[in-house]
Amino acid sequence: MTSERPVPVVPTATYRLQLQPGFPFEAAAAAVPYLASLGVSHLHLSPVLEAVPGSAHGYDVVDHARVRAELGGEEGLRALSDTARGHGLGLVVDIVPNHMAMAPRHNRALWEVLREGPKSPYARWFDIDWEAQGGQVLLPVLGGPVGEVLDELRVDGDVLRYYDHAFPLREGTGDLPLPRLLDAQWYRPVWWRLARTELNYRRFFSISELIGVRVEDPEVFDATHGKILQLLREGVLDGLRVDHPDGLADPDAYLARLHAASGGRWTVVEKILAHGEALPDTWPVAGTTGYDALRQVDGLFTDPAGAGELLELYRRFAAPQTDRGGDWAATVRRAAYAVLRHELATELDRLTRAATRACAASPDPALRDRAPWALRTALEELLVRMEVYRPYVSGNAATVVTEEAAAEARLAFVVPEEAGSVDVVRGLVLGRGDGPAAVEFRTRFAQTASALRAKSVEDTAFYRYVPLLSANEVGGDPGRPGVSPAAFHAYCARVQRDWPLTGTVLSTHDTKRSADVRAALAVLTECPRRWAELLEQVTHAEVGGPDGQLAWAAWQTVFGLGPAAPERVREALLKHVREAGMYTSWTEQEPPYEEAVATFVTAGPCGVPGERVAALREALAPHIRANVLGAALTQLTMPGVPDVYQGTESEYLALVDPDNRRPVRFPPADAATGTDGARMEGAGMKGAVTAAALRLRRRYPDAFGAAATYEPLPAEGRAAGHLLAFARSGRVVTAVTRLSLRLAEAGGWGDTRLALPPGRWVDAVDPGREFMGHVRVAELFERLPVALLERLGRDPE
Repeated sequence: MTSERPVPVVPTATYRLQLQPGFPFEAAAAAVPYLASLGVSHLHLSPVLEAVPGSAHGYDVVDHARVRAELGGEEGLRALSDTARGHGLGLVVDIVPNHMAMAPRHNRALWEVLREGPKSPYARWFDIDWEAQGGQVLLPVLGGPVGEVLDELRVDGDVLRYYDHAFPLREGTGDLPLPRLLDAQWYRPVWWRLARTELNYRRFFSISELIGVRVEDPEVFDATHGKILQLLREGVLDGLRVDHPDGLADPDAYLARLHAASGGRWTVVEKILAHGEALPDTWPVAGTTGYDALRQVDGLFTDPAGAGELLELYRRFAAPQTDRGGDWAATVRRAAYAVLRHELATELDRLTRAATRACAASPDPALRDRAPWALRTALEELLVRMEVYRPYVSGNAATVVTEEAAAEARLAFVVPEEAGSVDVVRGLVLGRGDGPAAVEFRTRFAQTASALRAKSVEDTAFYRYVPLLSANEVGGDPGRPGVSPAAFHAYCARVQRDWPLTGTVLSTHDTKRSADVRAALAVLTECPRRWAELLEQVTHAEVGGPDGQLAWAAWQTVFGLGPAAPERVREALLKHVREAGMYTSWTEQEPPYEEAVATFVTAGPCGVPGERVAALREALAPHIRANVLGAALTQLTMPGVPDVYQGTESEYLALVDPDNRRPVRFPPADAATGTDGARMEGAGMKGAVTAAALRLRRRYPDAFGAAATYEPLPAEGRAAGHLLAFARSGRVVTAVTRLSLRLAEAGGWGDTRLALPPGRWVDAVDPGREFMGHVRVAELFERLPVALLERLGRDPE
């Protein structure tokens, strides 16, 4: 064990570990020496509370009062914390306040509610609409209509069983004949397809297996946060990552309560910010989990002109299967309509009921006499036009549900006189009307909006609009894939000023593709015609695919991923077409189409024609490497606290989950040491750069912390636009190459120079090199396409 170091109150860098039964606390503890030597300050753990047995992710919590037994229980977590602290590391943990698992046999609180109904002391925990469905909780678990599966239900004492499902029987009903027994319960098992339109509990997005929790109730907050807060107080944990705050009734109030209860511990929220949207400055958090930073970093290595050319080539290649032309905004709008009318139909129904009640209860006559169908239409038209996830109590709702959106929404009404419903709904959202009914409506509107945005953009439009897959990332904006150096510097200046301790990420358990896959794909924006010519060649090899959109996405997938087992590619692309919902879906699968997809993937991208894609990838390897190293170093040294996803300190090529949640094998502790020439070859280059950056952050926390400075460093010369450089507090300089293929085609760096801040600077990755003054960029990047410099001598005054 290394000598003890005090654990920083605020992380200098975190390392995300995906805990699961196959990788419990004991396995995490075994990796601690290596992770400490890598240079991080904290381990970032996926959820640790009791979850559904066998869960590979832990977001399906069933008991907030216990640490998960399959991971080693509370004893195992405390042992991991002790081991980490012995190596100078702390623990940050992911918490899930929005929902629990809809698994009654494992979820005791839910079991009691199903047995005792709305009078149960646990009934206040769950977001159930008891006024709907005759006062029974709809449970969409049956494989068919109840009349067809009645013989598969059986009574076992005081329990009703259906295969692996178990439900409590209401007292005194166990002797009733089966049809009457079902009618007598506080719940109603139904065909799973009814969830789309009949469900009467709030869920996580459209996942019926996760039921919404009412943490806005102080008693529920205390009950569901007691164990985590105890572990914080006792020093087992040091910080929090809050999952999906947008699903909560009132994120503002929740975060204020959490801040007070945790003693102001470092906390980041998984908030997805749309283009131009700012995190509410009233939230008492350190910032986001970092998807906004991801968008900025990825954009730096994307050529906007080439991305535009790629879009035009995509439209020609994939037409007419490009969702009516391949326009991003139109694709999002159509996806939102489809999701709202299909997957979230039950949520829209509940929101319509809430709007109807709010209008009926209002003393304002202008809100009265509105037909539910008209209110529903107005809600639909306003929701699909929202460009952010939701409004907040602390924000100006008029900037979220705009007058421009309302004007467009009015045009959807065939009868102009009914268009006034749009103004009624917008008025309610903006605060017109008071009382419990109006408050409930505003809450439901915000929650429905966030679910719609996530499902329509991340889980639908990202799979329908695919000219450049690297732009289709959580928090990304495929309609604006490129980011200029000036825009990046402006973003960093704002972050350093307003949210200096926010999180930054490049790969997570939720990213559609790992950072290294996206880095490879971004190179295609520098050679779009070369890519189109390659696709023409492989398409002429009689492996064109079941449709052009899927074919384009499949060829890009294997280009970004590189050599991989065919089953990994097949599974990712089957998920792709089901999420897109254009020819098949998760609930209405079309076996002939899916079989055609699998056949195409095997014969094309993963077959002999795929070798041509692999050859192009190999030819572009130096430029892929420049993007990989440039993105990694930029994220690790820009303002904010970087999170390193497990395994990504070295080359890490992964697709969407579950591919990106595969277990990682950690090397011995000394594998993260040394920056000699051998380690700077191949995949070891990324490890050397990552370790050097993390150790600088640990060595000079003030140079990267809340009081740090961020200074852009402009280059001089004809290739200046291909260099991004900045200084942190006069102590560290980062310089990276961007658009290296375009640079090479233009003749290289030539006489381009970078003016370093005063002092002598040593290469932190290759310590034998020193620089001063105006440095030739070609010399700076002699060995690597990036440079990380440390100032020698005293800290600047």
